[in-house]
Amino acid sequence: MRKPARPSAQYFSLYSSPMGSGGVVAGAAGLIEVFLPFAGGNRAEMHAHIGKLHPGTRCSNELTERCAALLQRYFAGERVEFPLELDKTGFTPFQTRVYELVAAIPYGCVKTYAQVAAEMGCKGAARGVGTAMARNPLPIIIPCHRIVGASGTMTGYSAAGGISSKRILLMMEGISLDAKGRVVS
Repeated sequence: MRKPARPSAQYFSLYSSPMGSGGVVAGAAGLIEVFLPFAGGNRAEMHAHIGKLHPGTRCSNELTERCAALLQRYFAGERVEFPLELDKTGFTPFQTRVYELVAAIPYGCVKTYAQVAAEMGCKGAARGVGTAMARNPLPIIIPCHRIVGASGTMTGYSAAGGISSKRILLMMEGISLDAKGRVVS
């Protein structure tokens, strides 16, 4: 099967958080990528990083500005929803379905990979859900940090900061973790 084409980025905005600067990138059809602030960089470093990965970005637009403002509020501790247009051009049909289900997980809640697979009607596809989460270009908007292993364990997190940032995000949302870093039911 041929891999879907990556969407073309035209716009970007930056946002600030206590952890550092982050960024968002969009094209004509919607958001393409979110960069989390966990790398600890400043605005100039984030701008350079986005320019390197998306050289076609030149300025902001209403969507990137709105997304950046929502992410800034989220990282300030506000309970925020993200009703934003997403460019799904590069998503496979499986990823699209996974991302739709994960995007519907409420703030402060978690599900397991197996639960998401079962909701899709694919009980044995927990690994496929994990693969889709690892390729999620829109963390927080598609809250892959809210997906945990079967026993509440933290599994891989491909966004900046890895599992440490996943723990921080869950605790920011009021999720309790035990001494081993597992979600407490």
